[in-house]
Parts: sequence; structure tokens; C-alpha cells
Amino acid sequence: MPTTRPYWGLAIAGAAILAVTMGIRQSLGLFVSPLNTSTGLGIVTVSFALAVGQFVWGAAQPVFGIIADRAGPVRVMMAGGALLALGLAATPLMGSAFGLVFFLGVVAAAGAGAGSFSILFGAAANRIPAEKRAFASGFINAGGSFGQFIFAPLSQALIAALGWVAALWALAVAALATLPMTLAFRRRHDEAPHGHAAPGMTLSAQLGQAFREPSYWCLHAGFFTCGFHIAFLVTHLPGEVDLCGLPASVSAASLAIIGIANIAGSLGAGWLGQSYRMKWILFWMYGARAVAVAAYLMAPKTPATFYAFAAVLGLTWLATVPPTAGLVGKLFGTRFLATLFGLTLLSHQIGGFFGAWLGGLAISRTGSYDWMWYADIALAAAAAVVNIPIREAVPQPVAKAA
Repeated sequence: MPTTRPYWGLAIAGAAILAVTMGIRQSLGLFVSPLNTSTGLGIVTVSFALAVGQFVWGAAQPVFGIIADRAGPVRVMMAGGALLALGLAATPLMGSAFGLVFFLGVVAAAGAGAGSFSILFGAAANRIPAEKRAFASGFINAGGSFGQFIFAPLSQALIAALGWVAALWALAVAALATLPMTLAFRRRHDEAPHGHAAPGMTLSAQLGQAFREPSYWCLHAGFFTCGFHIAFLVTHLPGEVDLCGLPASVSAASLAIIGIANIAGSLGAGWLGQSYRMKWILFWMYGARAVAVAAYLMAPKTPATFYAFAAVLGLTWLATVPPTAGLVGKLFGTRFLATLFGLTLLSHQIGGFFGAWLGGLAISRTGSYDWMWYADIALAAAAAVVNIPIREAVPQPVAKAA
């Protein structure tokens, strides 16, 4: 008889992999100033490289998702760890805009994408019972936030102690640590799959159904704004801190606070998703972001302000991911979740491209990020509203076994 493994082992392995890939990605904004100073390529070029990375990270996920849905996730995640390490290790050797964009913006970003949300959530959903998926997704997602909490101050400490080149090489070694973790996702020969889709549904038919569903496009629209917001902040928060005359340690501490606060946010989102409509969870998260940014603009720019701002943002930072993935699973099943959720992440990272790139243009042309903050408020409010019409049934409580 087919058996199932305890889901905690998968959840812990997924959280650990995401801690490394997301922790590294979310700390790269700390390298903007050192890269600009050392290479002389200019803030716009460095911002563009990271913007390309935002897009590639998203574009890689549906591609790797298709491969994982067909051939399994383990080889995909192993290839991702190797690519992430290669991109980070080669970046310090690049002295041209093309080299910087290729290795930091394409190779490293694609590698991080192969070990990120859509692959991990898809692999976990097909190996974990339905009643455990929402919390397991929140737990895995919290791993990404914990990674940010660890890697942001660690990266800043390495830059200060050893220089940015050695810091990137250290992160490359950390990326290789994900390779053995992927083995937890090997399917045993006696293990029953938990993924489901309509009988006889092929990937192409599932994609056609998804593209005709308005609720799916609402998720894309909201996630576009999420990507814009997050990419702008992780790339340019250090620059904003510098404009306010505060030390770089405030940037690293703020990014770390965002990460630790989002552990609570991710776990909370996963827990709430078991009992409440996920679209309303997303509504309140995006609305809270708009209010938080407006409050930040009116507050005095002190370290305490940045820390409080980071704590509030952290509660919603990546906590939008479990409800969004959960809604995709509710709408279409989990058989092709890695692909379908990967496509929503592509929209997320198209927003991320504009958030990172336009932030660089704003600071170079106006000397401030004011217009980016205003755009962030407007987009967050719009994202809250666009989730309201999503078609979602009220969650039914799972009966406990006698």
C-alpha cells in the first residue's frame, strides 16, 4: 500500500533551501554601492543589472516549473544551486556592463529561481496532504524570511571585514550548501502522490483554462505590485538610508528586521489560510503596505523610524506568497502548481524589474526616491482592490480523525 512520509521533513528542507536562495537575493542591495565604487559603471548600470535579475528570477520559475512538473524537482534545484554559486563567484571578475548583467542579472538570478517558491511549493504540494499544505507553505515561506534575517547582516559584516569581493565568494559557497538539501524531495517508490488536477488534464489544457480565468489574472495584477514594492526596497533601501545621513548598518538592520518580522507574517498567513478566504488576507496585506509607506513619508528619518517601518513591512513582505500560491492551487489543483504559480511569479518579477530599475533612474535624475514612494502607495492600494473579485469558496474545516 502507498505510504506518505511525515511532512515536516519536507517543510524543513524547503525552508532551508529558500533561506539560502532568498537570503542571498534579498541582500544584494547591500552590494550596490561597493559595485558602483569599484567598477565605475554607474548606479544606473548596477541598478539595471539587479533589475534584470529581478525579471530573470521570475522568468526562470515557470520554465523550471515545467521541467520540474515533468521530470521532478530534485535535478532542477541542484542545477539552480550550481548556477547561483557560479553567478555570484564570477561577478567580481566582471569589469563591463555586459559581464555584470550576465552573471549577476542572468546566471545567479536563474539559479536562485530554480530553488525558489514555485519549485518548492509545487514539490511540497504534491507530497503533502491537502489539509497540511497551507501551513506547510507558510513554513517554507518563512524560511526565505529567516534567510533574509541571517544573510543581510552577515553580508554587511563580510563586506566591512573582508571586502565585497570576498563577501560575494562566501555567498557562492553558501549557495552550494543547498545541493544536499534537495535530496529530501526525492519521491520514494512506495509513496502516494498528493497532487491533483482534472482527469486527463494536460499541461497545455491547464494553461488554457488558467488564461481564461479572470481570477488568475487578478492574482497576476496584485503580484505585479508586490514585486515592484519588494524589488524597489531591497535594491534602494540602502540608498534611502544614505540620503537620510544614516550609516549602512541601519540598512542591514532594517533588512534583517523585515526578514524576522516576515517569519511571523508567513506563518500567520499560512495559518489564517486554513480558515479564512485567502483573497481577503491579500487585500489587507496590500492595504497595510500602502498605509505603512504613507506613514513612513510623514515620519522623521531616524534609525527608529526605519526599524519600525521595517517591522511593519516585514509582516506582509513575502507573506503574500502562501495565499497567492494557495489560491492558484484552489482554482486549478496542484498537479501543475509549479508552472501556474511560476507564471504569477513572472508577473511579480516584471514588477520587480520596474521597481529596481526605476528606482535607479529616480535617484539619478531627481536626487531622491519621492516619486517611487508615491507610486508604491498607489500600486499597493490598487493591488488590495484587485483581489476583491477573485473567485474563492469559503474554506471548509477539516474533520479530525476519530
